[in-house]
Amino acid sequence: MHSSSLAQLTQARRFCVAPMIDFSDRHYRYMARLASQQACLFTEMITTGAILNGNQDYLLGYSPQEHPLILQLGGSIPEELAQCSAIGSELGYDEINLNVGCPSDKVQQHKIGACLMAEPTLVRECLQAMAAASPTPVTIKHRIGLDDDDSYDTLSKFVDQVQGEHCQVFYVHARNAILQGLSPKQNRQIPPLQYDKVYRLKQDFPHLQIIINGGIETIDQCQAHLQKVDGVMLGRAAYHDSALLLDVDQRIYEAQATATRQSVVTGYLAYMAERNALGTSWHHMSKHLMGLFHGLPGARNMRRHLSENIHTPNASLAVIEDALSLVDY
Repeated sequence: MHSSSLAQLTQARRFCVAPMIDFSDRHYRYMARLASQQACLFTEMITTGAILNGNQDYLLGYSPQEHPLILQLGGSIPEELAQCSAIGSELGYDEINLNVGCPSDKVQQHKIGACLMAEPTLVRECLQAMAAASPTPVTIKHRIGLDDDDSYDTLSKFVDQVQGEHCQVFYVHARNAILQGLSPKQNRQIPPLQYDKVYRLKQDFPHLQIIINGGIETIDQCQAHLQKVDGVMLGRAAYHDSALLLDVDQRIYEAQATATRQSVVTGYLAYMAERNALGTSWHHMSKHLMGLFHGLPGARNMRRHLSENIHTPNASLAVIEDALSLVDY
């Protein structure tokens, strides 16, 4: 069992890679860790139903190198969340996070994600049950509001009702969640970003750790936000332009930066060979390499070569190496 000390975790949360469904699987996280030794990594959101009824090894398995690693749960039944928190804690996750931000229709039907912002009492009960079941820190990720209610009072009341000894860390996506009429993708783009509300939360709740999320794309922007809040969280930018992770250790943590594109590629190819021997398909892992070469000469040719050749029955590491030879890096 692994667990970071609270002080280490507090420091690690200065830069977090967001939970992203279909993106932040264990393979991407392994590659991200090769690029940054320090960043906090999140699993995809995993529902309590999937964990309690599904293949836990497959859903919750990870490589020890991924620490500090946070398990994000989707659910709204306190007993089930407690069971899953205990499982996550037993498996050595460094933190268990409750998703109160996902706006997808599918999750609303099961009372998961952003719709829970309308029920702060239930959210508090969920977090208390999770904390009681597990010695691992319990945290929350949420939006700044729901639908057309974007008053700061509603947001601050929500945080005030939910916080307590059981939950002291809030990851805040600085957009409202629009539950009707917008897709999850549109929900990441259309509701306006309101960073000032997240800054104000930090002023009003100085004892809480507040991490800001939404629309952050560069390390310069991260550094600006870190003047006002405790941490930053990047999602799509850290995936589609993952080379930016190479600058994180030095610029965010003032630690020695050792990783290069070359070292990440070398380490990740070795990892892929190991995982493939255990039955993971090449295409499932190789897709995560794309973002590392975002904007470089030859990146498009590399993508084309991979997409044309990696799905064939005789795909191999050689296909990936041939594709990489097309990029100038």
